Amino acid sequence: MKKYPLGIQDFSELRENGYLYVDKTAHICELLQHKYFFLSHPRRFGKSLLLSTLKYLFEGRQDLFEDLWIADKVDWASMQHPILHFTFNKSDFHKMGFETYLLKKLQEQASLHALVLEATTISSMMEELIMQLYKKHGTGVVVLVDEYDKPITEFLRKDQIHIAEENRELMRQFYSPLKDLDRNLRFIFITGVSKFSKVSIFSDLNHLEDATMMSAYATMLGYTEEEIEHHFHDKIQEIADEQTLTYEACFEKMRLWYNGYSWNKGKNKVYNPTSVLKFLQNKEFKNYWFETGTPTFLIDLMAERFTYNVENLRVTENLLSNFILEDIDDIALLFQTGYLTIKSLDEDIYTLTYPNQEVRNSMLQFLLSKYSYKRNVKPLAQDMYRALGKRDFKQVFRIFNGMLGEIPYEIFDAKQEKYYHAVIFLTFRLLGYYAQAEPSVSDGRIDAVVETQDGIFIFEFKVNGTLEEAMAQIHENKYYQRYVASTKEIYLFAVVCKNKSIAEWKSELYIA
Repeated sequence: MKKYPLGIQDFSELRENGYLYVDKTAHICELLQHKYFFLSHPRRFGKSLLLSTLKYLFEGRQDLFEDLWIADKVDWASMQHPILHFTFNKSDFHKMGFETYLLKKLQEQASLHALVLEATTISSMMEELIMQLYKKHGTGVVVLVDEYDKPITEFLRKDQIHIAEENRELMRQFYSPLKDLDRNLRFIFITGVSKFSKVSIFSDLNHLEDATMMSAYATMLGYTEEEIEHHFHDKIQEIADEQTLTYEACFEKMRLWYNGYSWNKGKNKVYNPTSVLKFLQNKEFKNYWFETGTPTFLIDLMAERFTYNVENLRVTENLLSNFILEDIDDIALLFQTGYLTIKSLDEDIYTLTYPNQEVRNSMLQFLLSKYSYKRNVKPLAQDMYRALGKRDFKQVFRIFNGMLGEIPYEIFDAKQEKYYHAVIFLTFRLLGYYAQAEPSVSDGRIDAVVETQDGIFIFEFKVNGTLEEAMAQIHENKYYQRYVASTKEIYLFAVVCKNKSIAEWKSELYIA
């Protein structure tokens, strides 16, 4: 068994030191038939390794590609090209400022190629650098850019958005010379997490092809089931034996936890490679990808807009395709950063949902912690699970009051009833139950519904109202109607909320 390439982003290091490489060179060979590419994918999906692979390919390092699909598919004698490789994944620009950082990067690239630049501005230095390289080598220049959007996404908080806007303008200057240098260029590949509006950054690159949602590249990053079966069959069997599972049951559990990402209308799905490798190494089902760094600004933005129910959302492609700095859409951001993925396509409408259990569980914990101002919410959810199973409703509402109690009054007062919906929805969803907040029915909207293996629980909240009003609304609107065919017990809950707590509640067992 070869070593797992966890954290290895350099293709040469991977190949020369005996690390496993899941062969993606058939996709890369397809890329070579074109010239200008853009690709956005979530972090930890192998974008940096892909650019490193392209770098060594255009250096003509045939030795690194032995036994790979592409080995006999290209003319190695003509593959060598001068390469400009920029990566913005480090945050050096925080201290020195992005303009100084870009100028420094351009000078570093010139020094690597033993060139001296006379130009002094970002756009003129980029143009001079490419022209000199082309003149020196007599062949087209390859430009590779990794994490292009980090100088923007690092500053998406309200108090820093002006820095993001300034950095966006500098990026536009960086890319603007490329349009008029077509004859001097062989290949351009730009990657990042987000796809900002083409007009805002790449307005001059009219021929930049977005490979993100092209079917031809749907499995270029991430692992397919076939690739996992081929490379990791024995390891999965070993883990299955240790956990007293069948091979099929262990694989199904992996599928539930780590599969589900799709960029071509839900047709092809891939596994998160970081999560798969860490699972195989640690032999434990855990939230590995989420632990590698979830941006706090994303959770803050969702809480600010009271976004918490993001499963089975229906959106248009236009929403997914562009990220506009002046009007940040939290759903587009969730999709582009990998917290949501495409479940299906119906005509022109995409349905988005969490890709897998790893992301769902982690996001629900983060959000519930954010809304309830409690750091460790999972034990509370487990207590709720036990209380529901015993039909100990007094304990259920004691736990809810414990969660609501730490929310600051000044924050809670602005939302009030919505806070009750959010905390209940997130708690029960975290338990794995089918939970809905404000589902539509023919005669109105139910505040919250929770469905377990043996029960359906319908909640109606009244802020400063009465129990009688809440229960009367449930019966008058027949909120239970859609569930009467079920064999499960149906419980109706009237809940009165006052002063940031559940003051009173009343339950009825519905009998048809």
